[in-house]
Formats: sequence, C-alpha cells, structure tokens
Amino acid sequence: MYESIAVVGATGAVGTLIRELLESRKFRFEKVKLLSSSRSAGTKLSFAGREVTVEEMKPDVFEGVDLAIASTPDDVARDFIPEAVKRGCVVVDESGYWRMDPKVPLIVPEINPEAIKNHQGIIASPNCSTTQMVLAMKPLHDAGRIRRVVVSTYQATSGAGLVGSRDLEGGSRAKLAGEEYQYECFPHPIAFNCLPQIGSPKYKGYTSEEMKMVYETQKIFGDDSIQVCPTCVRVPVANCHSESILVETERKITVEEARELFAATPGLVVMDDIDNKVYPMPINGEGRDETFVGRIREDLTSANGLAFWCVSDNLRKGAATNAVQIAELLQTNGA
Repeated sequence: MYESIAVVGATGAVGTLIRELLESRKFRFEKVKLLSSSRSAGTKLSFAGREVTVEEMKPDVFEGVDLAIASTPDDVARDFIPEAVKRGCVVVDESGYWRMDPKVPLIVPEINPEAIKNHQGIIASPNCSTTQMVLAMKPLHDAGRIRRVVVSTYQATSGAGLVGSRDLEGGSRAKLAGEEYQYECFPHPIAFNCLPQIGSPKYKGYTSEEMKMVYETQKIFGDDSIQVCPTCVRVPVANCHSESILVETERKITVEEARELFAATPGLVVMDDIDNKVYPMPINGEGRDETFVGRIREDLTSANGLAFWCVSDNLRKGAATNAVQIAELLQTNGA
C-alpha cells in the first residue's frame, strides 16, 4: 500500500474519472493530494469519504508523495514530472510527452506488464486510439503474428477535452436553430460533419495523432517490423472512439478462430452477429472499461487478412482506466 498518492489534473474530465476509479476499485493508500492549475486550486472535492482541498501543482507539493497519476498537457508534463521524480515520486503519465522516450516504459497492462520493471520513475500510458487497437490486436498477434495494420478511426469529441465536447453540443444546437456558432476547439464545424485531421501535420502527410498509432504500437509490442497505416478522423459523437481495423498475419486466422481468441481475452467483449444487427457502437461502450469488437470478417483481397470493428470509451480504457491499472500493477509488484 502506498503511504501517499496524488492525482494531477484532478478537476479535468480524465482526472475526475481517475478519482472515481481509485475509489470504486479500492486502490490502497493512506493520504491523497488532488492537484491542478492555479485556476482550480482551493476547490473542495469529495474523495474516498473525505473532503479534500485541491492544491496548485508546484514542485514542492510532491515532497512525500509516493505515486502520482497525471493527466496534463504535454508541456506541463515535460516540466513537472522530472520535479516529481526528483523528489522520489513515481509518476504514471497520461500525456504524450514521455511515451516515446526510450527510458520510459509504455504500458497496457493486458499486453506488456513485464515492461514496468524497467521504469526509472516514469511510466507512460498510450494514446486512447492506440490503446483500444493494440488490445484488440494482442490475441491475433500472439496467435499468428501481425505484419501489417490498416486502421481508420472515428474519434469522439471528448478526446479533445471539455472544449471539444462544448463545441459538439454548442455547434449542434446552433446548426439546428439556424444560428452561427464560434468554435473554440475545432478548425471547422464538427456538428453534422467529419474532420479528417487530428493533430498537426507530421510525416509524409500523416498527422501527429496518426504517427502516435504507428510508433506507440511498435513500442508496446516491442516489434518495429509491424507496419501501421492509420487515418484518424474526428466525428460528431460525444464519447467513445470507433475503429475500422484490417490486420494481415503471418499465419491465416479464420473468422471463427478470431472470434474465439477475442472472447478469451480479458478486457475484450465480442458483439458479432450482423444477421441480428449486433455489433459494437459508441452507445455500447459509454461508461464501460471493456473494449468491444465485432463485424469480424475475412479480407476479400488478402489471404491472411482479417477485418473487424472496435469500440472503446476513450476517457476510460483509453485514458483513466489504463492509468489506474498501471498504478495497480505498480502496487502489486511493489515497484
């Protein structure tokens, strides 16, 4: 059991879920600090049966803290995490800043828990779009070794934070009323529209969000030979990311075998009965920690290709739940 823990970004959407999960999963600790920017400092929150005053995140607040779970922008993570580690705190980080650092393990507990033993004070949690994809890839990779992945994402506005959710709601209301709406987050209207760019231009026409899926997948599996071709799209859905995934394996995996492999994998739920219109949808994943797979079918163009559809709550398994599971893994391992 940890003597003292901290939740960084405690008042944000992911931070709120982290607090709820730590309570519901009965994570063991003695003392807690809830940290945020100066804007939210002083707020009082109920946590684990007590009222806790939110503190402003400064380097000295990490004195005596054993473990921190952090959800902050990249620049904040860049600056504060080394200060926390310097003071003996182990940090589970949700930001993108540390994920590809070779000294920082990138963990999905169901896939590569053994990598956690290599941490030097920082453990990174992957991007939400990567997390659900690699979780679905895991049983297929173990059974037939995946050589190539083609993935198209349909990402909810909650993935862009609270401001993204405001844009969807405000833009939709305005569109239906025939009024103008000033978007805060997105460069084009998201209401009744799809935006085929998430993140900044990065490499050969691919965006930063897309390249995260390439590099993070290879790091999590420890296999740089896995080829990933991603297209990331923002869609007018409030929560839960969906993904169309095509994998090519060295050994052919039939639909029946894939269905059995998915069903036997912890954290995956199979919904695959197209005759009866049963398949995963965002409304199925809302508020759930599992990742859902369906529409499982053979690729018509590749002998060893398999296509399927994947849905997951991006704020839970894609962010908060995975981070808390990493913290539990640390606690179990006594790390």
